[in-house]
Amino acid sequence: MNLSKLQDRLGYAFTDTKRLERALTHASFGDGAQRENSYERLEFLGDRVLGLLTAERLFSDFTDAREGALAPRLNALVSRKACAKVARRFDVGHLIRLGKSEEAHNGRDNESILGDVMEAILGAAYLDGGLDAAKAIYERGWNSDIEAIAARPANPKSQLQEALAKRGAVPRYDVAERGGPDHRPVFTVHVFVDGYEPARGTGGSKQAAERAAAEAFLKRESL
Repeated sequence: MNLSKLQDRLGYAFTDTKRLERALTHASFGDGAQRENSYERLEFLGDRVLGLLTAERLFSDFTDAREGALAPRLNALVSRKACAKVARRFDVGHLIRLGKSEEAHNGRDNESILGDVMEAILGAAYLDGGLDAAKAIYERGWNSDIEAIAARPANPKSQLQEALAKRGAVPRYDVAERGGPDHRPVFTVHVFVDGYEPARGTGGSKQAAERAAAEAFLKRESL
């Protein structure tokens, strides 16, 4: 199995390429007779490596962000969809070793399989060369997604929900008033949270007013 081109794309040359080969081996390969040689254990390890690398990068890049603002960004970057996107970026699919059934069901483009394989590759790199090796692959694979998140304004409603979840609370939004002409309405929304004074926001749509109310609440309470 020639993996030199994949290693070039990953930006890391494995000392033991059998680790990378295992990361590309689905449990169904060989009719599932050798499940212990599949990527499953590496995927378990890689999932934790991915979480650490992502948390470290977000902590470094978003120095002014509260924990409630960092958590949704982390969740987006470590999701199965995000991992599958990176796997496609590295053109991993055609190298995955699959059983006949998975092959017949287009397993090479299966989001779940691609995501698991990408995590397994990180796990394999960690075993082969430590955290620096996994980080080299991570920076190359995830960097554009991290930059996109940095460029996209944070959603204050998501931030508020994340912050309150740690306290076992849930925000509730109520439209207090709708004014202005039909072609240019103005909504006033209050956000209620048990144990806190409500916060108020206005906007040209219900959604915009809810975001404004959430932002006002976050600024006032410093959650």
